[in-house]
This record gives sequence, C-alpha cells and structure tokens, in this order.
Amino acid sequence: MSRKNNDSSILNVVHKTAKGLRDAGVMNEMTMREFDAMCLPPVKQYTSADIKKIRTRQHVSQPVFAAFLNVSKSTVAQWEQGDKKPRGASLKLLELVERKGLGELA
Repeated sequence: MSRKNNDSSILNVVHKTAKGLRDAGVMNEMTMREFDAMCLPPVKQYTSADIKKIRTRQHVSQPVFAAFLNVSKSTVAQWEQGDKKPRGASLKLLELVERKGLGELA
C-alpha cells in the first residue's frame, strides 16, 4: 500500500472515531467541524505548464477556458505564462476540470 493510501485510510479511521465521540456526546459539534476542516485534502498547486495542459486537453481557447472558470482571458494567459498563480476557488475549479473535465462546470 502506498503512503498516500495508508495516510488516507488512517485518516478515515480517525475521522470515524471522532464521529463516534461526537455521537456519544464526548466531542462537541464545534470541535467536530474543526476536525472535519483539518481532514480536507490539501489544495493542489498548479504550474503554468499544468494549467496550459489542463486547458489544451479540454480543446478550448483561453477565452473559453476563462469563461468556464469565471475569470478573465488575461488571467488565464497570466497563469499560463507564470506571471500570476491561481488562488482560492480557481484552484478548486482547476482541480475539478483536471479530474472530471469542463462538462462538470457546464
């Protein structure tokens, strides 16, 4: 088993245990929400080459890609040139498009 899979399964077990503690009244709801937030996977960072590869695999121009991501064409161009890095919701959308394709945003 790879380290990533092992870490993931351990995290799942710990999370189930925390849910059980919450259900038993030992852990309050606020602590459980904080624990849930800590268990979120890290947000992937993308290089300029990664972004261009994601876009070209979808067979769309920069303006079309920008429209799907709700950013400007110049923002996509700056990401692909390495002048700017995507942040926040844009990173999540890029990850979604990379995994599932633009159809998930339509």
